[in-house]
Formats: sequence, structure tokens, C-alpha cells
Amino acid sequence: MTSSAHSPFKIGYARVSTNTQDEALQLDALQRACVDRVFTDRASGSVQDHPGLTSALECARSGDSLGVWRLDRLGRSLRHLIDVVHDLEQRGVALVSLNEQIDTSTPDGRLIFHVFASLAQFERRNSSANAPWLGWPPPEPAVG
Repeated sequence: MTSSAHSPFKIGYARVSTNTQDEALQLDALQRACVDRVFTDRASGSVQDHPGLTSALECARSGDSLGVWRLDRLGRSLRHLIDVVHDLEQRGVALVSLNEQIDTSTPDGRLIFHVFASLAQFERRNSSANAPWLGWPPPEPAVG
């Protein structure tokens, strides 16, 4: 007798931005989280094509969870990250971020996800643009 019930599956996704970076830290964390299958990409977050992410998302079914080491490994931008999580939620798939300890299968996890995603975007803008919109570098002190 064959059952059509789907056993929850833990899918992992890891991404490094350059060929000189090593995904070992991410893969080790995902392995410790007991994921069943890991998909990887070696491409900048700003690149549109991430075949590993596409495969991970296609593999995920209702009741599954998609694990990432950190939120910034999943999305190209805050908007993309929110879109991916919304798509996962619509399909009944939870996002688990190991570093931030977020699990979107819970109400608290969904709230924290949105707060952390906003903070991550803020931090990325701050560091990548050297914060000109915050007045950086600071003006020289008045001599007096």
C-alpha cells in the first residue's frame, strides 16, 4: 500500500558571492540543522540568475522548510527577499534562517523576519554606499 502523504522535507540553500569565498561555514550549519538536501549558488546577490535557488524553490512543497544560514544569502534585495518568503508562505513552506533564528512557520518568526529583513537592507545600504545619505563622512569640525 502506497501513501500519498508528503513527509516534511528540510531543504537547504547556500550562496557565496565570489569564486574566492568558501561556502563551508554555511554548508556546515545547514548540515548541523539536518537538512535533507542542499542547493548552492556561486554568484553575487545582484545577479538575476541563481539556478540553485530556483531549484530549491521548485523542490519545496507544502509542509517543507527552506533553511538558509543568513537572510542575506537568500534574497538579492529586501523586495526580492519578501517576495520569496511570500511565495513560500502561499505554498505552505516555512523559511528558517539559522543565524537569525527565524522560523516563519510561527507568528513570532514572521514578525521577526520582517523586522530583520528591514534591518539587513538598512545595513547593506549603509555599508555599500558609505552612508552619504547619513552625512558620511562626517563634516570637518568648525575651527574656532
